[in-house]
Amino acid sequence: MYLMKLDHRVDMHYSVDMYLRKSSRKNKDGSIVYYYHLAHNIRHPDSNVSTPHNVYNFGRADKLDLPALERLCKSIARVCGLSIEGSERFSENHFANEAGLPETIELIETVELGVPMVIQAIWEKLGIGEALRKAAEISDCKVPYERALFAMTANKLCESESKFGIWDRWLKKVYLPSCQNLKLAQMYEAMDLLHKHCAEVEKAVFFNTANLFNLEVDVVFYDTTTASFSIDYADEDEEDSVGLRKFGHPKEGGWAPQVVVALAVTRDGFPVRSWVFPGNTSDVTTIKKVRDDLRDWKLGRTLFTGDSGMNSEETRKELARAGGKYLLATRMGSVKEIKETVLSRPGRYKVINNNLHAKEIVVGDGARQRRYILCYNPIQAKRESQHREKVIKDLEEKMRQHPEKTATAQWAIELKASGRYGRYLSITKKGSLEINRKSIREAARYDGKWVVQTNDDTITPEDAACGYKSLLVIERCFRSLKKTQIKMMPMFHWVANRIEAHVKICVLALLVERVIEKTCGKPWSKIRETLQTLQASRFYAENFQFFQRNEPSLSVIETLKNLGIKLPKRILAVIPHS
Repeated sequence: MYLMKLDHRVDMHYSVDMYLRKSSRKNKDGSIVYYYHLAHNIRHPDSNVSTPHNVYNFGRADKLDLPALERLCKSIARVCGLSIEGSERFSENHFANEAGLPETIELIETVELGVPMVIQAIWEKLGIGEALRKAAEISDCKVPYERALFAMTANKLCESESKFGIWDRWLKKVYLPSCQNLKLAQMYEAMDLLHKHCAEVEKAVFFNTANLFNLEVDVVFYDTTTASFSIDYADEDEEDSVGLRKFGHPKEGGWAPQVVVALAVTRDGFPVRSWVFPGNTSDVTTIKKVRDDLRDWKLGRTLFTGDSGMNSEETRKELARAGGKYLLATRMGSVKEIKETVLSRPGRYKVINNNLHAKEIVVGDGARQRRYILCYNPIQAKRESQHREKVIKDLEEKMRQHPEKTATAQWAIELKASGRYGRYLSITKKGSLEINRKSIREAARYDGKWVVQTNDDTITPEDAACGYKSLLVIERCFRSLKKTQIKMMPMFHWVANRIEAHVKICVLALLVERVIEKTCGKPWSKIRETLQTLQASRFYAENFQFFQRNEPSLSVIETLKNLGIKLPKRILAVIPHS
């Protein structure tokens, strides 16, 4: 009835020839869905253009009612006096996959292609591979140690494993033909090579990266962190070397053998250089080594920026030698000059933005002159004030519950030792516990404020305040190194050279990660999730095997375009075999 109605239309010319038409639709995730229709062509009377017109929609190709379609074919064949032979060719597998594999070809496995391919491209773009190959050539190495170091670096950005895990499991999951024949011993030997030439490699890689991205190295952010070990003893010092694993307080808390890892980065978070010190090294004593190493690179005018843990008289003298400039945070509560002079100095703040005000304060004259920048965040100040009011209100309620205020009572001891309430309590001469109103007023002076100290007379208060706030970039680098992406710990090494090389590999992975994030404008976790959809499949034939990539999604194509990386050919490699 529907076809008869179509024949009565007068505005179009219809063809009586019908056919099975296939159409496709691309989803947001890049996947393609196919549909089948019963169609015929329509020729428009005015434009004389022939276009297909769907008479009936059979539905999605992967969800067809194949028995019903086969019955329709047989019905048409019966009317036409035809016979259908081999109707089994309309089986579900054949119809859903018209390009089915020949019997002589077998799909063996599918491995990850996108992530290692992108890391490889950035590895070469930054000159890391070239620098390591040059180091291997200098040491007259015949083994491809550069490939071993690349595998260990790439693994840190994919799924961090031990060296044994990389060799035994991870290399089988990714498409890295150049790394498939590596031996486990070669990975450890490659780490020894990296340790031997780490200074030259770091310098070559950084300056190549700086030229590629026009990095501004006028400000160098420096900080330290710790990496602890699950052992019960520290390394002993020898005649020609100092043990690295020493007992100390890890940043995560506790008391354990550890090493101190120092990192210098640019304002964009690109690592400049890294260092590994014994675990009992204080932050202050690392400054001389760091400053001397960076001075040898002749970076030009640099402003050394660090947090309050770096600020001491010795540190400032070391940084100021030969005209060096620094920008250091200060401890407001423990430095008398800041408590009595800087915080109480009158003057208006200059508004930089809604959450950052700043004013300059100069103390002393001549050579003893000291320049401070007092910064103020009104939003944070309001939040801290409201929090303290709530704490005091809770404290007063707890005090009312105990009429006897003896400081030796168990409840009083617990309250005084509390990190939440203890700072606002004091003990009177009579041995009673009371709320210290002076401590409350003193705490209010610091709401939303921090102070930075600098010896650079050319930097404005605005740049100094913003420069110190940018120090958060190095905290993000440490978080990626230790917890979220690269996972520097746990370390499975006990030799000092291998420990240092392990840290250097993690920092190389951090550099690759930051370059990709900076280029794409997205976090590495999102980029990696996108690239993981690009995979390579291995097929076996009678006399050869070949690798073929799948079709990339639109997000993969966009990511590769942003990074300037070409999509590889569909057939990645053909390998003959017996």
